[in-house]
Amino acid sequence: MKIAIGSDHAAYELKSYLVSDLEKKGHTVYDLGPESGTYSVDYPDFSEKVCGLVTNGEADFGILLCGTGIGMSIAANKHRGIRAALCFFPEMAELARRHNHANVLVLGGRLIGSELASWIVDAFLSSSEEGGRHKKRVEKLEIEVDENRVTDS
Repeated sequence: MKIAIGSDHAAYELKSYLVSDLEKKGHTVYDLGPESGTYSVDYPDFSEKVCGLVTNGEADFGILLCGTGIGMSIAANKHRGIRAALCFFPEMAELARRHNHANVLVLGGRLIGSELASWIVDAFLSSSEEGGRHKKRVEKLEIEVDENRVTDS
């Protein structure tokens, strides 16, 4: 698989570990930065790079990391066609792929260790999308919301 990966400074070490781990497992990895964790960087810049490769088809999936994963999740989900999921356990990653058809995995570099991160990534990459009721729900995520329209639930 082709995986685009990026982080901010807070998750640089975990990103570097995952790049090596993914390459050892035979994946093509596009490391979109940063090149070190010694200086502060803005996470939306790296989200933009990773999401760009996923939406244009150059990468099969994206992985984004920041301190908590929250900032990267917010930034990634602003991109049309991106379904980014912040996951802390392998089961979350599996269900994000199966039920939500997530195409970007987000991890919190200050909150999980490298071994757990590797398990989460493996679960994400080895799971596939389920159709049926999930497909219908995911399609609704792509519908533009008319802010002037109010509907009853």
